Amino acid sequence: MQPAPFTSRDIRTENLITGIVPNTRLGKIEFYEAHNQPWATNATDIGLTSGQVTTLMGQTAAARVAYNQAQAARDAAKAATQTFYNAVATMADNGAGLIKTIKSYAETQNDPNVYVLAQIPPPAEPSPVPAPGTPYQPRVNLLQTGEIELKWKCDNPTGSVGTMYEVQRRADGGPYTFVGSSGERAFTDGTIPAGASTVIYQVTAVRSTRRGEPALFVVNFGVGGVSVFTAHAGEHDGPAESGENVRLAA
Repeated sequence: MQPAPFTSRDIRTENLITGIVPNTRLGKIEFYEAHNQPWATNATDIGLTSGQVTTLMGQTAAARVAYNQAQAARDAAKAATQTFYNAVATMADNGAGLIKTIKSYAETQNDPNVYVLAQIPPPAEPSPVPAPGTPYQPRVNLLQTGEIELKWKCDNPTGSVGTMYEVQRRADGGPYTFVGSSGERAFTDGTIPAGASTVIYQVTAVRSTRRGEPALFVVNFGVGGVSVFTAHAGEHDGPAESGENVRLAA
């Protein structure tokens, strides 16, 4: 049921009592409860009739009863709601325990028909975790010790753990050789052949028996410092194209 629209009379009444009567419903009840008796005692002296005050007193009493009933109903509703929540929680906890017992019994008996009889789905076969990702966005630093610090990013599947990174190196067109592995997305190489001008690192993410696609990072040494780029730009390499410097370290 929609509330009645505010009329001009209502507006005039509100303007008249603004600053005198509280705005809240309970505040209004308490205001008239406090003023009914003085008004009844002094009705004639304040321009009222005893009948007017008597009517207001009856309305105030009715408003107080209605408020008390509404408050009691709200309290009862809160209590009933909490009782409902508690009942559902108790049921759900007990039911979950029974389902756990059914599943345990089915596994112990190695009988999938238990799930049919209980009308619950059997446990889903765990899907294999995909292979690790491909390293991308290489960065390189030439350390004061003369070592090369190579860092990269790699997006591995959710839930995968224990990913390692195998690093192979090729210097100035020579063969690839294994130079180490890392449990982090970084590797420090302190065995670069003296005088090498171009070194290619092949970095492969490895987890258990699964291997990701390898990435090739080309590091050039020159008079301007050290530059690194991917040999083949992929979707994760952003604007970098084959042969474009990704980072220059002094």
